[in-house]
Amino acid sequence: MIRIDINADVGESYGAFTIGNDEDLFQYITSANIACGFHAGDFNVIHDTVRKAIDKEVAIGAHPGYPDIQGFGRRPLQMTAREIYNCVVYQIGALKIFTDIYNRPIQHVKPHGALYNIAAEKPDIAEAIAEAAYQTVPDAYLFGLANGELLKAGEKIGLKIASEAFADRQYTDEGRLSSRLLPNAVLKSTDEILSQVRDIVFNQQVKGTSGQFIPLVADTICFHGDGVNVVQHTARIRQALESDGIQIKSIGALDDSAL
Repeated sequence: MIRIDINADVGESYGAFTIGNDEDLFQYITSANIACGFHAGDFNVIHDTVRKAIDKEVAIGAHPGYPDIQGFGRRPLQMTAREIYNCVVYQIGALKIFTDIYNRPIQHVKPHGALYNIAAEKPDIAEAIAEAAYQTVPDAYLFGLANGELLKAGEKIGLKIASEAFADRQYTDEGRLSSRLLPNAVLKSTDEILSQVRDIVFNQQVKGTSGQFIPLVADTICFHGDGVNVVQHTARIRQALESDGIQIKSIGALDDSAL
């Protein structure tokens, strides 16, 4: 039986501003990437999101990003590898204090936005993030773009790694995510999202911008919590996968019966 994790970026509201529909989304995901206050989220939202994840039995992950709330962490900042290390340690620590209150582990660490994309390309940034995760939550998984530098860095330092693919993003022919500045970079139709997910899960491939398929093996599939109609998309894709005989479980689930 094939097993796959479904994750989503959540906890991205801030103060009086609500982003996404975490309450409903938690019904359909198995792992939550919780914003740690730098690109989104705040101390109230982090705590509330941790409690929601626990209530819905969704695994908790840290989702650190660049310190850029105005740009939602999707703009690259000029930071050294050591600054990024400190930045990621700080954010994991913020989330970990709240999970410690409930005696719950951080299952995984997954960078956000521009930091995620740069970590897929630049070994020094990838190594800084991997080091930060290893020294704060050494038993956690490191989520990274399939075939990217972050997974290599995580494996090298001794972390468990999970190869991630995206349900709602277009891929380049090099296997990277298309820039959000380009048309069609974000998939909007449930049918095209489901088609891409099925290609990833069953055929271990994804279609690039030229129409050619690229090899891609994924342990976890990501949905963006701030996406339009993300709850409906996630619900339908999960239902379709389960109907196809796929077991949907968090990456760190202790039940080995599906392996």
